[in-house]
Amino acid sequence: MTLLEWLKRWRARAAQQGGDERAEEFAASDDEESIDPFNPFPEGVRLEITDIIDLHTINPREVRAVVEEYLREARRARFRSVRIIHGKGRGVQREIVRGILERTPFVKEWTDAPPHAGGLGATIAHLSLEEEN
Repeated sequence: MTLLEWLKRWRARAAQQGGDERAEEFAASDDEESIDPFNPFPEGVRLEITDIIDLHTINPREVRAVVEEYLREARRARFRSVRIIHGKGRGVQREIVRGILERTPFVKEWTDAPPHAGGLGATIAHLSLEEEN
């Protein structure tokens, strides 16, 4: 069964059971072109930023861009320190993260996280909140 077939069955079942207005609306639409099975969430999703980011769920090819954007947003949110969880593994992600931290002008310093916060599997970065000249 393809994703599109599953989605059609789900919509039909949900519409029969009632109570789900979105499912009823989707079931009423037979236009296969209206749903892109490869991009079911075409609008961006805004996530609340915290002082911790876990890179385990990030595609390795996207780690650099995600960490750079995260650092900018963390600074905008006025976090003085953030914890970046990259995992222990062979240290590849850790080196990528630390390379980014090294060249980011508003990162004052960084260190391994304490053992209770991830140890070698996480890095604590301290951010400067002052604007650079």
